[in-house]
Parts: sequence; structure tokens; C-alpha cells
Amino acid sequence: MRISIGHVSRYTYSEPTKYSILALRLTPRSFQGQRIVEWRISAPGIDSTRPFCDGFGNTVHLVSCIDRHAESLIIAKGVVETEDRAGVVQGLHDSAPLSIYRRQTGKTAANDDIRALAQIAAGRRVRDMHALMHAVRDAIDYRVGTTGSSTTAADALAQGSGVCQDHAHVFIAAARSLGMPARYVSGYLFDGEDRPAEANHAWAEVWLEDLGWVGFDPANRICPTDHYVRLASGLDSSFAAPIRGIRHGVANEELDVVVEVQQQSVQQQQ
Repeated sequence: MRISIGHVSRYTYSEPTKYSILALRLTPRSFQGQRIVEWRISAPGIDSTRPFCDGFGNTVHLVSCIDRHAESLIIAKGVVETEDRAGVVQGLHDSAPLSIYRRQTGKTAANDDIRALAQIAAGRRVRDMHALMHAVRDAIDYRVGTTGSSTTAADALAQGSGVCQDHAHVFIAAARSLGMPARYVSGYLFDGEDRPAEANHAWAEVWLEDLGWVGFDPANRICPTDHYVRLASGLDSSFAAPIRGIRHGVANEELDVVVEVQQQSVQQQQ
């Protein structure tokens, strides 16, 4: 499948700010089942910077704006060719040792409730991970607006509602409580609709001895298919966020995000 993506993020400030710096993890990588046909990013200062690879294998552009500005506009767009590999991720270089992905973070710390949930996957096999995926979704109803970027896995499970970020955090926390390497993935999902979305998608990957990294999307109860485009990964959502930044000044900030994910028609591909 060929998927076209447009990701627009607009930061507006209540008064002009003097300095801002942004780390952009907005460049997907090619691997088995995913090939980048074309991709470009427009952002303040991006023409004067060189991308680098972070410790998790993500491509990062570090951009800055030193002139007074009342907004920052970041646009990422391109075309990605995908193939259904049943969630198995191969051919994607990551220099981080597996032990790193067993490390708990503030957002993925396991409490007694998460450890109890994890027992359904104690066998650590593929079918156990599928069972855990469904258990997480059963425990957390998909509901927008009930959690935020700082919500922890324990909080989301206790609340019983959240979004894909929360499902991924709980799945990761449960897997790590069993001693299994697990990581958070940000990306895009073609859901068959042409409507714009307010955010990108998120899921989890866990290391299985016989298969390597395998993706699980508890929010949709499925392993990633050719409808998914993998963007970045890390220990939790903070490490894989498409955009993170700091700025100088006390102005209030508003963020408006629009994401469009569409399947390319045969005529568009020619």
C-alpha cells in the first residue's frame, strides 16, 4: 500500500518569543515492510541543520529560531510504501541494547495492578502478548480528553479510560514487569477515512526471542499492518514524541495539530 501523509503543527504564542529550539522526530525510516518513497520537512531553521541519529535509532532534526516570532509552523509530508508483516519489525537498526528497554520510566512504572494484569502474558509467547493486548484494551476504554501527555500507565489503568498513548504505556509497563524488553512507537494509521485527525497514532513493540521486535496496538486490538507507518520509538512517549522543544519567554502557548493520512490511488502513483 502507498500512503500519503501530511502532518502540520502550528505553535502560536500570546506574545512574540525571542528564542525557540525544537527536536523533530518527524522522519520515518525504511525497513522490511516500510519504504520511504518521498519525505520532506518544513520548519524554521531546518535548512541550516543536519539530521542526526539518537540513541534509539530515530532521525532527529534540531532546529532553532533566534528571531522574534509569534508562531512556529512545522510541516512534514511525504509518501510511504508499506507491506503487511503481521507486526514483525526487521531490518531496522537500533544500537541500544535490549536491557535499556527493560527500564521503567515515570510513565511506564508498574504497580500491583499492572503486574496483576501482566500475569495473563507470563508465558511470554506471541499468543500471550495478544492476550495482554486485549486485556489492556478491555481495562481501558478509548475516550478522548480524559488523560493528558503526563498521564502515567498506573493512572490510566486506575481511571479505566484513555487514548492510544495510554494503551501503549500500560502494555509496555506490563511487559517490562515480566522482564521483557518493550518500547513505545509513534506513527500514523490509515483508518480508511479521508478526514483529518488531531494527532498521530501510538502503539508498542515487544522483543520476542524467536521473532525479534513485534508491534502490538492495544487501542485497535491488532498487530500493525500495511495501514501503519512507523515514525519513531523510545522508552515512552517522551522519547518518541514527533516534536519536543523549549523556548525563551513567558508567553502562553497554543498548539494546533492536523494530520492527514490517505491511501494513494493508482492514478496518483503513476
